[in-house]
Amino acid sequence: MDSLNQITATLAMTMGLAWASGINLYATLLTLGFLANSGNIVLPPDLQVVANPAVMLAAGLMYCVEFFADKTPGVDTGWDAIHTFIRIPAGAMLAAGAVGELNPAVELAAAIVGGGMAAGSHMTKAGSRVLINTSPEPFSNWAASVGEDMAVVAGVWAALQHPLVFLIALVLFIALMVWLLPKLWNGIKKVFRAITRFFGSESEQQSGSNSP
Repeated sequence: MDSLNQITATLAMTMGLAWASGINLYATLLTLGFLANSGNIVLPPDLQVVANPAVMLAAGLMYCVEFFADKTPGVDTGWDAIHTFIRIPAGAMLAAGAVGELNPAVELAAAIVGGGMAAGSHMTKAGSRVLINTSPEPFSNWAASVGEDMAVVAGVWAALQHPLVFLIALVLFIALMVWLLPKLWNGIKKVFRAITRFFGSESEQQSGSNSP
């Protein structure tokens, strides 16, 4: 039973950190560092660096930047696009660090699966934001951003304190993600087609007005 509990806890930490990183990397690092420094958890050796004050200060600074960027329509989509190259590798690294004590093969496997999980949660967030940005009011962006931050903090805490509950919730999230991503992709294509038509019609109008 103890070995099963250990496997469950390690799996929850690995997938939980990867999932959360895909949504908000800096909130994930801050939550992890706070829980470690407050004595609520003992981090694996390869993850103890996230509790370092310098790392937490850097994560806190970037979280403040993301806090405002993530709530500004249009800016949030650009921010997500840039963070495609940050959140996914970071999610893979955190997942690998969670099992770093085992052996290189397990560490590599955790990095691969963790990177995939981070990519899935990141694409779900980024795709949702593109569609939310079609709404003219900013309140939906604020609500989505605050909800995501709360989900990350609660998810990391649950992954570390209640691993079985978190894994059940994660399975439900993966099922939702598999169902939702194709619909998000179709919606994004419609948005970009509408933008292309809009600018195309404007160009034609300008050409017509400039012609003798």
